[in-house]
Amino acid sequence: MLKVFNTQTRKIEDFVPLNDNIVTMYVCGVTVYDYCHVGHARSAICFDVIYRYLLYRGYEVKFVKNFTDIDDKIINKANEEHKPFDAISEKYIKEFYTDMNAIGIKKPSFEPKATMHINDIIVFISKLIEKGFAYESDGDVYYSVSKFESYGKLSHKKIEDLKSGARVDINEKKKDPLDFALWKKSKPNEPSWDSPWGKGRPGWHIECSVMSMYYLGETIDIHGGGEDLVFPHHENEIAQSEALSGKQFVRYWIHNGFIKINNEKMSKSLGNFFTIRDVLKEFNGETLRYYMLLTHYRNPIEFLYDGLLAAKETLNRYYSFLMRLDNTQFQYENDKLDSLETLISNFERAMNNDFNTPQAIAEVFNCIKEFNLYLDNCQKSNKTPALELKEKFLNFMSKVACVLGVFDKSYKEWFNVEQNQWIDEKIEQRNKAKKEKNYALADSIRNELSNAGIVLEDRKDKTIWKKVK
Repeated sequence: MLKVFNTQTRKIEDFVPLNDNIVTMYVCGVTVYDYCHVGHARSAICFDVIYRYLLYRGYEVKFVKNFTDIDDKIINKANEEHKPFDAISEKYIKEFYTDMNAIGIKKPSFEPKATMHINDIIVFISKLIEKGFAYESDGDVYYSVSKFESYGKLSHKKIEDLKSGARVDINEKKKDPLDFALWKKSKPNEPSWDSPWGKGRPGWHIECSVMSMYYLGETIDIHGGGEDLVFPHHENEIAQSEALSGKQFVRYWIHNGFIKINNEKMSKSLGNFFTIRDVLKEFNGETLRYYMLLTHYRNPIEFLYDGLLAAKETLNRYYSFLMRLDNTQFQYENDKLDSLETLISNFERAMNNDFNTPQAIAEVFNCIKEFNLYLDNCQKSNKTPALELKEKFLNFMSKVACVLGVFDKSYKEWFNVEQNQWIDEKIEQRNKAKKEKNYALADSIRNELSNAGIVLEDRKDKTIWKKVK
């Protein structure tokens, strides 16, 4: 049984979708005004793994992840660069895909833009006004928080406490400082759309309620995003959606933890961030993804350069094991196949426990450790390598890779091994030097290859090589 932590109840719960074989999931996407940073990568990877694991379990998953393509930040960027707002949003949507492809993110079922649903947003707001949950004020439309009795049930905040802690609101258009904008009256030279309340544009919170309901229905199974969205964004989504439908909006709320730099949340506003492409200048996408998965999705990550180096080295060890498995001739005992059955059951048990990727990864390396000890101690033979064992291991690892999005290459792809005449000639020269006991020349050749990023490994009957990333 899959169990997930529900932010609203603050409990681990059995996951039971509304429809037996179908899961509906909405995750808040990015505001497209700049390059994605590693905080965006963290959220994307977390929900990509959840999406993959639900598919692995046999569910049909209807997954929506939106683009906020109209927003103050986009407008400001457009004004700075003297370009139309949609030129800015389209540019950074393309850059978003470049980054997501680099870290192995599967495309969701739907990726709507807010501007695709302006008419739907207007209809939604109009119905909220009719029901008495919203009001127009000089071209703006606000949601009346006090009208929604259960406001605060996700964040566990009380309206009384919010009001007492609120700063003095100088916006005289609002009836209450806690009320939030559903529709914003346009300012001069801003993009705008016609509406019953005059020219304007949607507020941020209403976009996600409308797109979620449009693609997935009034009640969905999973809604996710970073933990910074719990309040006010997701709290406001609940208020809007449930006021309109009268039904539960979301059954399971899932939120990922922050990326931290020097113990502070990483954000563009603080200026303490790394873009994904900054990191990819030195580390490949699989390394960044693996590093993120070493921490449970609900926990914060202290983003460390040394952590990325360690992640790369661990992946080197994994692919080195694949190379060893492929190049070692050995016989095997039947209980090794049992170890593989245990691997996949332990992997699934970890993933069923609120998508516990660190434990799932630990199971993989527990198995590899056991196999390496076995290969160290098994009797070598001149027989064909144990193909059945290797094939079963690779088959199991293909399932793991399908879920985690790592361990999905051959060792030749990872180490970029290719037949290179120069390397082969150097190895032949080194072997000849060793036979002639010219160890100084042999060491010199090894050092020359090492400086070129080539690592040698001497076996009983041959020397193999790999190019280290």
